[in-house]
Amino acid sequence: MIDNPLLEVEQVTKTYHLPGQDVPALRGVDLRIESPGFYAIMGPSGSGKSTLMHLCAAMDAPDTGSIRVAGTELSELDEAGRTNFRRRGMGIVFQQFNLVPTLTALDNVALPALLDGEAESSRNARAMKLLIEMGLEDRANHRPDALSGGERQRVAIARSRIFNPPVLFADEPTGNLDSVSGTRLLQQLRGLVDEGQTSVVMVTHEPEAAVHCDHIFVLRDGQFSEDFPVEGIDAAGVATRVQLALG
Repeated sequence: MIDNPLLEVEQVTKTYHLPGQDVPALRGVDLRIESPGFYAIMGPSGSGKSTLMHLCAAMDAPDTGSIRVAGTELSELDEAGRTNFRRRGMGIVFQQFNLVPTLTALDNVALPALLDGEAESSRNARAMKLLIEMGLEDRANHRPDALSGGERQRVAIARSRIFNPPVLFADEPTGNLDSVSGTRLLQQLRGLVDEGQTSVVMVTHEPEAAVHCDHIFVLRDGQFSEDFPVEGIDAAGVATRVQLALG
């Protein structure tokens, strides 16, 4: 458990300056997630979902406002501090997997610990434990090109957990998966949350993915328009609630 709120976003703005025009992505966003759990951020394309995810994952900085992840104020970190916090203070999972193609699954999972200077025997033991938890022990010595899409994403999730972070930020984690692999992945994320191993904040546009979560936040035109608990709502109900929130 963590003593501080899982995520605090206060009056965050972000505008992209393109040739001939300014494109506001976030317009004074406020978001507070107090407790561990599984959360979804939903909204149409261009609503600012991925921008907010990148800001929360310390991959970019807001123009104004503040973001605190498990009590750490991101704006107070220098570049080295942000890099270290991304590696140790949170997990990040992308739609594109971002595995190193020349490394085995085991070495991909252990890579953050290698960069941190951890001894080979220790990091490999921890990496194998995570692969076992994801049902991938028999794929440990396979490179990404020998793995299915679902297996690659599960390797990416295992890698994101190598330092046991309090939260995983997942940007469309099922976007490149078939429905069966996507459902299995979401069930595994749900299991990690239910076991108290981590929390998940996931960007998705799929009601079938969001139904696995505890709570949904709906982003529209760079601001949150509604949030609601998922308990007792199926995918069709989620789609209806989101559509109503979007107007």
